[in-house]
Amino acid sequence: MFQSFDTHASPAQGPARLAALRQVLAAEGLSGFLVPRADVHQGEYVAPRDERLQWLTGFTGSAGFCIVLPNIAGVFIDGRYRTQVKGQVDLAHFTPVPWPEISAGAWLKQNLPEGVVGFDPWLHTADEIAKIEAALDGTGVTLRACANQIDQIWPDQPPAPLGRAFAHPDNLAGETSGQKRSRLADSVQTAGQTAAVITLPDSLCWLLNIRGADVPRNPVLHGFAILHENAHVTLFADAAKFDDATRAHLGNEVLLRPISDFVPALRTLHGTVRVDRGTAPLAVSTELTASGITVAWGDDPCRLPKAKKTAAEIQGMREAHLRDGAAVVEFLYWLDQQAPNGSLSEIDVVRALEGFRRATNVLHDISFDTICGSGPNGAIMHYRVTEESNRAIGRNELLLVDSGAQYLDGTTDITRTIAVGDPGDYARACFTRVLQGTIAISRVRWPAGYTGRDLDPLARYALWLAGQDFNHGTGHGVGAFLSVHEGPQRLSRISEVPLEPGMILSNEPGYYREGEFGIRLENLIVVQPAPALPGGDDERNQLSFETLTFVPFDRRLILTAQLSAGDRDWLNTYHAEVLAKLTPRLSAEALAWCEAACAGL
Repeated sequence: MFQSFDTHASPAQGPARLAALRQVLAAEGLSGFLVPRADVHQGEYVAPRDERLQWLTGFTGSAGFCIVLPNIAGVFIDGRYRTQVKGQVDLAHFTPVPWPEISAGAWLKQNLPEGVVGFDPWLHTADEIAKIEAALDGTGVTLRACANQIDQIWPDQPPAPLGRAFAHPDNLAGETSGQKRSRLADSVQTAGQTAAVITLPDSLCWLLNIRGADVPRNPVLHGFAILHENAHVTLFADAAKFDDATRAHLGNEVLLRPISDFVPALRTLHGTVRVDRGTAPLAVSTELTASGITVAWGDDPCRLPKAKKTAAEIQGMREAHLRDGAAVVEFLYWLDQQAPNGSLSEIDVVRALEGFRRATNVLHDISFDTICGSGPNGAIMHYRVTEESNRAIGRNELLLVDSGAQYLDGTTDITRTIAVGDPGDYARACFTRVLQGTIAISRVRWPAGYTGRDLDPLARYALWLAGQDFNHGTGHGVGAFLSVHEGPQRLSRISEVPLEPGMILSNEPGYYREGEFGIRLENLIVVQPAPALPGGDDERNQLSFETLTFVPFDRRLILTAQLSAGDRDWLNTYHAEVLAKLTPRLSAEALAWCEAACAGL
């Protein structure tokens, strides 16, 4: 299996490691140290070598950081992890801090009268450090770039990953690497720059039409790249990851050099060099400035073009989602037969779902560890089942399953909440409100230029009317056989990136009652030009979403009277499409189940 159920960290190990870190900090003359979740590539998913936050604290979430001071160690977590963190850290030694409501700078001002706080400049962006320093201006607290203090006390730190790199076919990418490099180099030249530094693994993989295996679940390569104004690229990565075929795929305009050559290469650049202050390590701009090279802050040149998928990528995503949708329906049919017996555990469900995806014979990997939370575990938004936490699926409760797959032609991410027995009308009312949010996003048309922040409230409106909400964004960007979480596009209160055709996002409102249940419903959607309206007399340019995911919602959890006529029409049309698209792909038994699941309301 791709997914394991081992416990990766224990709260019991945290106090001793925290004491060792404080001893090292005192010897270095430091009053504190920043321990981020990120690696040098600012990735959400990191290799085992880079799990420093987890190693120190026990917290396994995909976002957050710790600030260690002499008398307090704050673990900063966002709304997704407020419940999870309580069971993963030793609360006598680590203090959860609600973030971003409380920023790192504000917390330091409150908890450290004066002193020097160290940080590894390869693990923090220029933007991140500048914000903390601005908050500390006028205080007795300063930041100091230094060696990584965690690495000094981690005796069995895993080695750097050595995953195999491989070519991604041009016909699936919809554009050759040479075409991409030429287009982006033109934008660099137009901006008066001589080069752009690329530090995000998914960016360099997209640019070069390659994929890798350095991070679990995401087919990316660890490395750095410099895009030169002549459209040539210098790629800094371990040569052992590349076989002859992949080297040939890179071509003569891509020079492969070892990682150790990256900093010396930065020092030899000239003119004005673009660096993304929000994604590149601070060390990059520091090295350039120290060598007298002008740094131009600007977006990673790959991020926006990568987000706007080509026609070939969108078609690949459509096919991947139909294949995956059929596998998920086979799973849901199986689950409906087995769950009422009371013999299934969360691990049984995860194994079965992966098995149905493997049965496609083209599964490359799962796109993240499956979240399978029954009853109260469903309220832990990013719950990962282990042998220790594994729970039997009880009768008359909700089961939340959030999962995805990596296929060569696309990445999927789908969540369904399922009734096991009769969870009661309160749960149905909450489920129906979440479904109304899903439908609202699916149906919306909007004038071009609007951002994810503008649309996010639509997913919450029905919940807000009932005094409810959820503590995560409505949707994240998704890559095409790349990272399941991709920027810069989002459906979120904090997103200011205009939505453009070709951008793929998740549509996943939810509702969570700690200790009782969790509800989340998720489809992937792609931004497209809105179809013309019959009799429309407004010529303004509008956009809309095309739904990519086709799997029925659990009709047993829908209070039909709570839906508007428009909601019902959309849902009936959607379920008719599910049945039409998946019928040729399903077994006879699963098809009969799907026909009942897609019956009109």
